[in-house]
Amino acid sequence: MLKVLSNWFGACRIKTIPAAICPIIIGSTLASSLDIPSLILILISAVLIQIATNLANDYFDYKNDADTPDRLGPVRATTAGLISAESMKKGIIITFSLAFIVGLFLVARGGWPILIIGLSSILAGLLYTGGPYPLGYNGLGDIFVLLFFGPIAVAGTVYLNSFEFSREIILIGLAPGLLSTAILAINNLRDVDEDRKTGKRTLAVILGSSFAKWEYVVCVITAVAIPIIIKASQGALSYRVMIILITLIPTVPLIKTVFTKKGKILNGVLAKTGLVMVMYAGLFYVAY
Repeated sequence: MLKVLSNWFGACRIKTIPAAICPIIIGSTLASSLDIPSLILILISAVLIQIATNLANDYFDYKNDADTPDRLGPVRATTAGLISAESMKKGIIITFSLAFIVGLFLVARGGWPILIIGLSSILAGLLYTGGPYPLGYNGLGDIFVLLFFGPIAVAGTVYLNSFEFSREIILIGLAPGLLSTAILAINNLRDVDEDRKTGKRTLAVILGSSFAKWEYVVCVITAVAIPIIIKASQGALSYRVMIILITLIPTVPLIKTVFTKKGKILNGVLAKTGLVMVMYAGLFYVAY
């Protein structure tokens, strides 16, 4: 029983959860008022969609023969035979269904805009590696991650809490999306050789490893710069806002590793970038 639970826990890829939670923290910081029940439901729904997407990636990578024995990333449970394809499919259906049920309560509060966001998030989670034209296999994964883990998540959180919407919310929402894209860039850089063999056309495959390295750097620096530039343009720049720059400190050794190492060591960079996201969200809360 413990072994089964361990296999499912691994397939859920809990280390990716910060990507789902951080934009919600930022969105709740921007909202002029908070509705705590809604905030709790947003967190539950976002985590469920993240987990369901991870399970779908595991399943569809198996169905599409996108993983090989030389895989450098975390073990894919279906491909490794730890979880059967049928069980994984049921897990995907159950998790997405739970996310949908929780989302109905949010739709009751926010109306049709939230329904569109919820359904599109579930659909994108399935189409990332599934369907006739998988986003992640055709160089579109970065755009998906930028939008859904950035402006869409942040704006949706603000709207459900205080029914506000503005250009500033969308622009700031790009920041967590860029940090999630940085994580994806490392994932694609690590797997570039395997992906090239299996026909996965990530941006690292299409544009080369050097692009993925610089994509990581640009995403991290731009994410840190966005809120500072916005406050400066409003004439509201202060030392408290500048505290966000602290986020760059732990990324210096990570960037060095990205440009000098390859292979499994990038798994550490990926995990630590997730922690940088958490740090960023905390500093953003203090700054704003």
